[in-house]
Amino acid sequence: MIDCEYTKRILDSYHQLGGINHIEGPNLPSKLAVSKIAEQLLHLIFPGFFDDKVYRITDIDFETQQIVCSLNIKLKRQIRKSLLYHMPEEINERDPDRYVEHTVNQFLLKIPEIRDVLQTDAEAAFNGDPAALSMDEVIVSYPFIEAIAVQRMAHILYNFHIPLIPRIMTEWVHSRTGMDLHPGAQIGTHFFIDHGTGTVLGESCEIGNHVKLYHNVGLVAKSLAAGQKLRGKKRHPTIGDRVTIYAGATIVGGDTTIGEGSVIGGNVFLMESIPSNSVVLYNEGRMDVQQRRSSSPADLQAK
Repeated sequence: MIDCEYTKRILDSYHQLGGINHIEGPNLPSKLAVSKIAEQLLHLIFPGFFDDKVYRITDIDFETQQIVCSLNIKLKRQIRKSLLYHMPEEINERDPDRYVEHTVNQFLLKIPEIRDVLQTDAEAAFNGDPAALSMDEVIVSYPFIEAIAVQRMAHILYNFHIPLIPRIMTEWVHSRTGMDLHPGAQIGTHFFIDHGTGTVLGESCEIGNHVKLYHNVGLVAKSLAAGQKLRGKKRHPTIGDRVTIYAGATIVGGDTTIGEGSVIGGNVFLMESIPSNSVVLYNEGRMDVQQRRSSSPADLQAK
């Protein structure tokens, strides 16, 4: 039998280290339940791509109704628990049960809109990657599709001020794909992250339409020494339309704006805004900002 001294020491640590305990507090949303919700949502968004069976048109009505009913119950349960844990000021005056009902209804109503935007992301991935054989291959095998689909769904819940759940969703897909896309990030249409591993998008990022990133790109905040005083402030960069950012580039700060049509070269570290249609490169150990000669990122590759 294990010496009960072990148990006593562990229990003593619970009393001494209260900050990493959650005992007798409100029941938190379940990470496992939220991950299963995210999986079901992927089935709903991409019917036939995440199932080990053939989807037939005669069955789609029944299958969809089953998933929607299941999600309706599970989402309400987890959102109710998250609001019991923390009621945001934005909804403090509202009836919690009514707000849960409203949020889940509005979220499910937005599924077709999310699908419309994800269609543009899949098209951007296929059109932007000559290695892709088909749109089907992009959806069924590219980790980027899972990452952006979950981020876009989590972003809806984030905008409804639901605590915990949006972040649990994006961290679940982060662990699956290696892409850390905060649910607060605002991302336009026709978005694509090629390869994707190590890409980080911070909470207050704003990203325009037709933006392409490569792996290990970081859109991050400056020093966070001020800690919680920075909550709610614009800390992360703004990226204009039709921008390409190559592998390993890091763009820093909430005041930093990358003008539309620009190209950021690999491994560039940028803490200042650049005008539209710029090319930013490292040239002989120093950063060089030039005006683009054409409307295609091919000008970067020619250098």
